[in-house]
Amino acid sequence: MALEPMAIGVMLGVGEAPEESLKKVLDVGVTCAQMGRPPDAWLKPAKAAELKKMVKKSGITLTTVFCGFDGERYDDIPTVQQTVGFVPKATRAARVEKARQIADFAKILGVKNVAAHVGFVPEDHTDPDYKAIVTTVGAFADYLKKNGQNLCLETGQETGECLLRFIKDLGRSNVKVNFDPANMILYGSGEPIPALKLVGKYVAGVHAKDGIWPTEKDKLGTEVPLGKGKVNIPRFVQTLADIGYRGPLTIEREITGDQQKKDIVKARKLLERIRAKVLTKA
Repeated sequence: MALEPMAIGVMLGVGEAPEESLKKVLDVGVTCAQMGRPPDAWLKPAKAAELKKMVKKSGITLTTVFCGFDGERYDDIPTVQQTVGFVPKATRAARVEKARQIADFAKILGVKNVAAHVGFVPEDHTDPDYKAIVTTVGAFADYLKKNGQNLCLETGQETGECLLRFIKDLGRSNVKVNFDPANMILYGSGEPIPALKLVGKYVAGVHAKDGIWPTEKDKLGTEVPLGKGKVNIPRFVQTLADIGYRGPLTIEREITGDQQKKDIVKARKLLERIRAKVLTKA
C-alpha cells in the first residue's frame, strides 16, 4: 500500500517479541516504521519470513532496516570513534558480513532501504583510512545493489560537506542518506538545515528527532522531545518539502518506557500540524 506524502512513522525495535513491538507502533497512531537492528535470531530466513507475515497482518509498512553491531557504544565522542560502524579496523570485516545478513533479512521483508552509521569518516580525504572506508562501504553498496536495495547513510558524525564528498567518492547510484537533523547537533558536526540542502537530492529517509548542542569537549549533546531542541522542526520539514522530499517522517525518541510513548504521541501531533501547513503551500 502506498504511503501518503510525508507519512509519519516511528523507529521500531524488534526485540524478542515482535508482536509487542508492532503493537507499540500502532499504539502511537502510526502505520509506518523504520526497524532498528534486528536480533540475530530473526536474521534466519525462516524467522524473517515469519516476521514478514506478522508485519503484513499488522498493516504496518516497513520503510528501512538499520544495521547495528555488537560492541557499538555511544557514551561519548571518543567512544563512538573507536566502536561505531565500519570505521574501526579490527571489526570491519565481521561487520560487513553482519551487514550483508541484515540486508538479506530486509530483502525477505521486502524492504528496499538498508541504513547504517558508517562511523567517523576522516575529514581528510587523502588519509589512507578514508580510502579504505570508501572501498569497504562501496563494496557493501554493490552487494545491496544486487539485492535491489539502497544504502542509506545515517547522518551525524560528519559535516554536510564531508558527507557530500564521501557520497561522491563512493560513486554508487544506490547510496542515499537517512537524514537525522538532531544527530548533527548532538555530535556538534554542524547546523542541520544547511547540511540538508547540501545533500538534499540523496535523501531517502529522515528522522524526526530533536537535540541540544554539546556543552563539554568530547561529550555528546542531549536528545530532547521533538520541538524542544535546536533543530527548528517546522523549518526542517519545510526545507524537506522545498527539496522535493515526500517520504516518511520517522519519529525517533531515544528513551524507554511510558514517557517515550507520550513523547512520540506529542511528536506525531506536532508533525501532523506542521505537515498540514507545509503540504498546503506545496
